[in-house]
Amino acid sequence: MDRIIFHIDVNSAYLSWTALEKLHNGCDLDLRTIPAIIGGDMAKRHGVVLAKSIPAKAYGIVTGEPIVNALRKCPSLTLEPPDHTLYDRRSRELMTLLSDFCPDIEQVSVDECYMDYTPIHRQYASPEEAAHLIKDRVQAKLGFTVNIGISDRKVLAKMASDFRKPNLVHTLYAHEIQSKLWPLPVSSLFMCGHSSVETLHKLEIMTIGDLARADRSVISAHLKSHGILLWEYANGIDASEVTTQQAEAKGIGNSTTLSQDAADKETAHRVLLSLAESVAGRLRRSSQAAGMISTEIKYNTFKKVSHQTTLLTPTSQTDLIYQTACSLFDEIWDGTPVRLLGIRSSKLTAEGEPVQLSLFDLPAPTSSGAVSGRTIAPPSSHRREQLDQALDAIRKRYGADAIVRGSLLSGRPPKDARKTDRASFQDSLHELE
Repeated sequence: MDRIIFHIDVNSAYLSWTALEKLHNGCDLDLRTIPAIIGGDMAKRHGVVLAKSIPAKAYGIVTGEPIVNALRKCPSLTLEPPDHTLYDRRSRELMTLLSDFCPDIEQVSVDECYMDYTPIHRQYASPEEAAHLIKDRVQAKLGFTVNIGISDRKVLAKMASDFRKPNLVHTLYAHEIQSKLWPLPVSSLFMCGHSSVETLHKLEIMTIGDLARADRSVISAHLKSHGILLWEYANGIDASEVTTQQAEAKGIGNSTTLSQDAADKETAHRVLLSLAESVAGRLRRSSQAAGMISTEIKYNTFKKVSHQTTLLTPTSQTDLIYQTACSLFDEIWDGTPVRLLGIRSSKLTAEGEPVQLSLFDLPAPTSSGAVSGRTIAPPSSHRREQLDQALDAIRKRYGADAIVRGSLLSGRPPKDARKTDRASFQDSLHELE
């Protein structure tokens, strides 16, 4: 499938988080239900509006305007000072919850982030279903609301999350820009500030569609490189990726919250296979091998357990990581339905770095019985490496879903998933050799 990106944005973050904190401390008035703003100094009444409630918005109050102007519009306006320590804590809580669904997150501010939905798409019937589940989980667990924009481009996901609020999910795929994006005023375009809007209005460009259809060279002549960026955004052109921390100092991992609790070992193993592919692929892309593997379980009771083991030889092979993760799961699972599964690798070593070899990695003897002086992996290990390299090459060239393990497509994995998978990948391997 094509990549799918979520943009997740907290609705009036500062005001929502301040309102929740005041309610927690015994206040019986919810700032979100009255004309209220966050910003400036309440006593001196200076500064700018950092966040506003929906009732305040009804008075025409906008984020960024001077507080004195906001007070003229609504004399009864309630002002609260910002509490950045609180906001940092709330932001961490949000990112922790979101990482339970997918760790591929690019946080761009304290209250918004991008999420690459593509690696977890098989867990849900549709991106919309996943987005609604995330949105509802945030509200249920953390008490505030978010908007989620869904698209195949980062900038369009950002634009979609800014559509009607609060607590809503919107799509804005590339094929939808003419109907959903182009009718909007050019001031609604991401990165189109007041000065750019004035310049475009002088060129009789009033809507995003007008800008998209305009002569690119004319826009460039008046707004330079920024004008080109705006023109590309208006046409849905954005090749940027969700940038995540792929290789952390302590390790590489992945976890997923299941759309339905896993009540049997076979279902859990199938999820672990998908996670193992993701973790192993990241290890190979960062040219690292893992010396320790851990499996994490969160039950539907929200109890968390984990177990880890040290490997004889560091690896980035999908099969070995999968087998180890399944073995760890079998050791600690108590039969309770599982809500979240995760695999984490640690004790990373750089590719090519000397490592302690096991007996199975000793040099191979020659026909005369002497050691050849060349260290090779046993045939099964070498074959797994070839398969992983083949899969990586195919997915890099044709996309993440160009080749999929059969056990991830079926309702239940076959008894010997690895043998079945090897047989189905054989032709692709020969093509690349």
